[in-house]
Amino acid sequence: MHGVITFAQLFMQNTIKTVLKGAAMGIAEVIPGVSGGTIAFITGIYERLLNAIKGINPSLIQVFKQDGIKGVLKAVDAFFLIKLFIGMAIGFLVGLKVIVGLLESHPVHIWSFFFGLILASIPLVAKQVKKWGGLEIGMMVFGAALVYWVTIAGPSQGSENLAVVFVAGVVGVSALMLPGLSGSFVLLLMGMYTIIMPAIEEFTHNPFGPETTMLLVFGLGLLIGLFSFARLLSFTFKKFPNQTLALLSGFLIGSLNKVWPWQKVLETRTNSKGVEVVQFSESVLPNTFARLPENFLYGTNPYILEAVLVIAIAIVLVYLLDRFSPENEL
Repeated sequence: MHGVITFAQLFMQNTIKTVLKGAAMGIAEVIPGVSGGTIAFITGIYERLLNAIKGINPSLIQVFKQDGIKGVLKAVDAFFLIKLFIGMAIGFLVGLKVIVGLLESHPVHIWSFFFGLILASIPLVAKQVKKWGGLEIGMMVFGAALVYWVTIAGPSQGSENLAVVFVAGVVGVSALMLPGLSGSFVLLLMGMYTIIMPAIEEFTHNPFGPETTMLLVFGLGLLIGLFSFARLLSFTFKKFPNQTLALLSGFLIGSLNKVWPWQKVLETRTNSKGVEVVQFSESVLPNTFARLPENFLYGTNPYILEAVLVIAIAIVLVYLLDRFSPENEL
């Protein structure tokens, strides 16, 4: 009886942990500039997630014939994915309702937290590279330069054309899978963030409204991109682990520009509710931030001591997660 209770307790503990990790990934994907892939790295489930998604393929038919439904569930790590995706759905909704509001009321503090998370993640990913050579350094520099360029690129004009919506789903989920590249930010660059996010929010109120077709096409793009990119990343991890991890380290370095707490707002937009929000901004030093004559949403108070404290808390949190997480599989 004691063994049964212990197993049940462990099962519940692991379930709660996985759901919470999924929730953190879901929250991250709401925010342009923060990647769900980064959160997966931080919480030690990245490679397990890739392998689970890669397992969803036509060979499952043969697995089903040989081992039945139990074999299929094991092949795709189904219970892990279910718990993770439930958490992501919860986190996504929480992000829409809560985190976005906090970004509007306390932008410097919230971005400081995300900056600390990513900053602390860089050495944790980089230390997984068993041998640093010229190629690995080059891959890291390339990854950093590429993502930095993405963070300063100007947004395009979006479209509700279903073909464009489908491509946005494929590209957005590919960015989701890459630490340092935010799916939401890539959608913003494509001009699709202001189309997809309001449609999702409206769908939560009216599941059978006019946005349903667009979201189904977007979801199809997400699925195709998810399965294709997971297989590609899983292959590179297996064949070129050092180079892949070096590239991902570079992605994280480059993304720091996007989550820098002190931003000068360059352009705003009106969202679906008629509220003015930040469309594009650039990173500035805290003293420059403090001297701005005006700065929409962010204000001009740099809150330096508070920001440094929040960054430090985030760094400590990442290292505690890395030290005590039983699922760190990198």
